[in-house]
Amino acid sequence: MPVQPLMELIRFVRSRSPFYAELYAGVPDHATDLTQLPVVPQDEFWRANTPRDNRLLTGPLDEAVVFKSGGTTGSPKFSFYTRAEWREFTAAFGEGLLASGLRPGHRVADLFYAGELYASFTFVLDSLHRSPVSNVRLPIGGAAPLESTVHTLEQFDVEVVAGTPTTLCALADHLVTAGRQLPRVELLLFGGESLYQDQEPLLARAFPNARPRSVGYASVDAGLLGRPVPGPDPRVHRAFTPYATVEILDEETGEPITEAGVPGKVVVSDLRRRLMPVLRYPAGDRAEWTGTAPGHFRILGRSQEGVRVGPVSLYTQDVQDLVRGADAAGRVTGVQLVLRHWDGRDGLRLRLAGDGDPAGHHDLAEAIRKQLLADRPSFGDAVDAGHIHPLALEWVRHGELAVNTRSGKLIRVVDERMGS
Repeated sequence: MPVQPLMELIRFVRSRSPFYAELYAGVPDHATDLTQLPVVPQDEFWRANTPRDNRLLTGPLDEAVVFKSGGTTGSPKFSFYTRAEWREFTAAFGEGLLASGLRPGHRVADLFYAGELYASFTFVLDSLHRSPVSNVRLPIGGAAPLESTVHTLEQFDVEVVAGTPTTLCALADHLVTAGRQLPRVELLLFGGESLYQDQEPLLARAFPNARPRSVGYASVDAGLLGRPVPGPDPRVHRAFTPYATVEILDEETGEPITEAGVPGKVVVSDLRRRLMPVLRYPAGDRAEWTGTAPGHFRILGRSQEGVRVGPVSLYTQDVQDLVRGADAAGRVTGVQLVLRHWDGRDGLRLRLAGDGDPAGHHDLAEAIRKQLLADRPSFGDAVDAGHIHPLALEWVRHGELAVNTRSGKLIRVVDERMGS
């Protein structure tokens, strides 16, 4: 599917999608620049994007592949691609795998997760299939028993292992505990979450000849975001031009950032998707331009829209709604998600601001904990598997919540992991 001229794409989506028709009511008919469009409000986007009575899609749902992109059990979030869109999506990402280090003839084990409408396993497998270089694909999956996975890797002399850092570290720990190594592995392609420095020694002990590299930067909802850039920093990527446009916007003013080294939130526009249009959509991450080459940017972690705790995704609005639902008496006056990383694992702490009376705080915190684990069972599964730390909750006074030093606004997500 060819890249759409921006003016034509805007005209198409506002005429076919009720959501975009409302959003673009004040946009000039002949808009020619992305900055003339409003940034998509995520809450409204997902309220419009439902399996029934969908107000976001530009046509009937009669030919598509459907994936789930996070959300709680009470408010799952779905993404839709036509056959042509998925083919082009995976072909472009597959081309980017060359920058990750994929070489002709590489034997690649796909250890990403499949099932329950999740995309990563199928996405990586299809991207490998459509990559411009020959490769041997082994669709093992992230849920396979570790010993079975090791046996397959040894049996086929696998040279590339692709998976989340959590899966790669679990596999490495299994090998190290058994006193074994896989010296034939050359590349560890990670995605879906950050790889931290304290995880690298474990990987090196199990895979002594392997280099950890980003598999690429994409998401099932936002689409193509960044190709890997060869070099010492796996956080650096470059935009998938001309297929998609990446902007970095000031988190307070919404103005585009052009200066290198200034953090902001990532906003993406996909210039080829038509069924489920993505124009100036917040990807949920923070980044900064590197200034080293045009379009090169460094990923800095999650933004205020969402968090990634190990392999588990959470939308901050879902957590806010969950707390509000459990807090019938209205005792919680502020919620902050604090992300930390220690002992090789991520941890999430819910910081709750309450009124001055501590009576009943323990019971309310437990109700919130139980509801979150019920709505997002993958969080509890990841804790039980030792992939992340147990959920923690703490009560503070409202004045103890972190705020933006310039605006005084509450910071919904405090990510203390960078540099771990």
